[in-house]
Amino acid sequence: MLITFKSKASTEVTMYKEHARRVLEMLNKNVDQGIITPAETANAIALIEAAVAESKAHPVSEEVKRDIDAHHNDDRDDNDHEKVETVSFSTRVYPLLEMLHAAHKMQREVMWGI
Repeated sequence: MLITFKSKASTEVTMYKEHARRVLEMLNKNVDQGIITPAETANAIALIEAAVAESKAHPVSEEVKRDIDAHHNDDRDDNDHEKVETVSFSTRVYPLLEMLHAAHKMQREVMWGI
C-alpha cells in the first residue's frame, strides 16, 4: 500500500506504507492519516535527520547480511537472482525530508491520507 504526502510547499511524495511507518512512528503520527503542522516541522526535521545520521553510523547489520547471503548468490541457489541492492533509509526518506524543509520554510503543513 502507498501513502502520498501532500503540502502546498512542495510536490507530492509517495512512499510504501511500510517505509513511511518508520518515519511516522518516530514522529508519533498515525500511519493512515495525519498532519504535521508548521509548528511541528522543525522537530520532525531534527528527528528524521538524527535517524538518518544513526542509520549511516550503523550500516546494515551482520544478521541482515547473513540473511541476504542465505537467499541470494549461494552456490546451492539457482543463481538467476539479480545482485541484491539495498536502498538506505536516508535515500528512502530524502524526498519527504525535502518536503518538510520546504514546508518549514513556507510555514505550510504536510498531510497524508486526508
